[in-house]
Amino acid sequence: MSKTTSQELLSKFNMDEIMNCMHCGFCLPACPTYRETGLESHSPRGRIALMKGVATSQLSVDPEFEKNMYACLGCRACETACPAGVPYGSLVETAREVVEDNKKSEAKPPFLRQLVFDKVFPYPERMQALGTALWAAQSAGLQTLANKTGLINILPRELAEMQQAVDKIASPRERKQREKVMKAEGKAALKIGMFTGCIMDVMFFETNQATARLLTKAGCEVVFVENQVCCGALHAHAGEKEGAVELAKRNMEAFERAGVDFVVNNAGGCGAALKEYHHWFHDDPEWKERAMAFVSKVRDANELLAELPPLTFSKPLNVRVTYQDSCHLAHGQGVRNQPRQLLRSIPGVELIEMTGADSCCGSAGIYNITNFDMSMQILDGKMEHVKETKARVIVTSNPGCLLQMKKGIMRAGLEGQMEAVHIMDLLARAL
Repeated sequence: MSKTTSQELLSKFNMDEIMNCMHCGFCLPACPTYRETGLESHSPRGRIALMKGVATSQLSVDPEFEKNMYACLGCRACETACPAGVPYGSLVETAREVVEDNKKSEAKPPFLRQLVFDKVFPYPERMQALGTALWAAQSAGLQTLANKTGLINILPRELAEMQQAVDKIASPRERKQREKVMKAEGKAALKIGMFTGCIMDVMFFETNQATARLLTKAGCEVVFVENQVCCGALHAHAGEKEGAVELAKRNMEAFERAGVDFVVNNAGGCGAALKEYHHWFHDDPEWKERAMAFVSKVRDANELLAELPPLTFSKPLNVRVTYQDSCHLAHGQGVRNQPRQLLRSIPGVELIEMTGADSCCGSAGIYNITNFDMSMQILDGKMEHVKETKARVIVTSNPGCLLQMKKGIMRAGLEGQMEAVHIMDLLARAL
């Protein structure tokens, strides 16, 4: 296969967006990797300078360029800080796409990468099968046994560490018994299409159920739309843009057929991807129009619940909580106040703001697997701020953040004193 040409690389980058970066440095204190390392190449403006070098053929797409692009968490805090409105998130996705295209032009992708992005994530039934396998292992006590005997250490250290934070998976029977349509309590005001997510619907099935129950309490009919697939965020973040686009098309077709008023999700990372589908079709007018119609219906569950009539809670929780912003919810979608509004509406909840609540916890999709040491370094700093609040509950709105905060509680020696909970589950507790 021929190596990707300089002209092909240049065509992928949006030079207007690159040139909009003024190198002012406002992004530096907002960037977790720059704060940890002090390296210019680990800052947004430094990475943009490297992209410019590649796009203008002054630099090559070498291992150093790849390392710097993938060292980024993709938290997009720099977008919030940037006075010029540089869309850094899309730029770093393009840079990774360039890296992966360049590698594919030289050699066949590694088997594991093909397995994950081509054979597993695009197929919900295969994700469910993996969930069933994990449930079986947990139910048979194999996970506990492996942890106690040290057998778990045959896994790479990153996976061995992170599996400790995984809660019990819902049984296949529970998953199969889910109603396809959950009726509203009272007259239905809205018809909601529930975006279940791939990992979310396997590892956090109960959180999806809790979200649906909350929506029915708020007067919505909730439809678990058939034939939906992974949102494509993991593909896009890993430079697999073509795969991300195909998943987006399948989701748009599924929700168009369902004829829903809104498409609701409860995962900050998924929601940010869903709301940006139209940017993935800039060279395809027909699909871009469909994408814009789809995007206009996408809402995070916090957003919609905050707009609907207030929920009636019957169970005071009497607990101090702190809220950890999902980066893609806060910086990607601009949803900050709504989760806090919902938390304050729960009887007996005392919400204490932590320092740097919207600073990344280090999860960032699969970053805590691919960049474990940096991820844990960032997490340990986050936990210092959590401890200052003296909260009993850390609340978040994203599955990756939830697992990361559970891991943080373990690392901080706070098991039994503190728990991490998805906001939808906490709201459901008070119903």
